[in-house]
Order: sequence, then C-alpha cells, then structure tokens
Amino acid sequence: MPTKGSLELPGLRVAVEKVIHHRGPDFPAATPHAFVYFLAIANLSDRTVTLRGRKWILRPAEGPVEVVEGDGIVGQTPVLRPGEVFRYNSYHLTDGRPLVASGAFHGLDDAGQPVHTLIPDIPMTAPDSP
Repeated sequence: MPTKGSLELPGLRVAVEKVIHHRGPDFPAATPHAFVYFLAIANLSDRTVTLRGRKWILRPAEGPVEVVEGDGIVGQTPVLRPGEVFRYNSYHLTDGRPLVASGAFHGLDDAGQPVHTLIPDIPMTAPDSP
C-alpha cells in the first residue's frame, strides 16, 4: 500500500468521526448510494508531516476490489506540525452492496523520510430498501 521504504509514523493517526449514507434521485443509476465520511488526521508525533496523497481500497462483500489512488487530499497537501489535526470530508458512491473502505495517507516528514498512516476500516452498508 505505502511506497517502498515508507515508515508508518507512530503518532500519525486517522479517526473516522462520522459516516452518513445518502441516496439521491440525481445519482447515477449504477451507483445510487453515497457514503459521506468525515475524517480527522492527527499528528501526535514529534515531526512535521506533509501529506501528499492517499490510497483507498474498496472491498465489496462480492465482486472485484477497487483501488483509488491520487495526489493530495481533497485538493490539498496539508502540513501538520506536531499536535495539529487536519479534518475533511469526502464520499464514495456505491451500487448498494455492502463494502469496506480502508487505505492509507502518505507523505514526507520534516527530514524528507517517506511516511504513512493507515485509514481504519469504514464499513459502508446501505439501509434496506422498503
């Protein structure tokens, strides 16, 4: 998941603060469910960290695993000094089958060492339809 030589930095932590299911009439027919997640990335280490990207792994109960990677986090490259927290929200669209999202954020510490922190499992199960 993280780049070769990357250190899982002790004290760099991700917390899932909230997950909200939403279904809208304007969503694509193939993915009518949205799961909006609110995350907090806390730097409890003694190093300044610049987060440069993320990797999500979407594991449905049935079917193929999907991997989503990219630069930045919601268009930003947050710099977290010791004690700082970066909060954001985003979403995944699904077809309604249960899935679990997890992954990692990666970046560099103030010495240029590649570092990462894991994103805990986020279960995404749509409520039963009437």
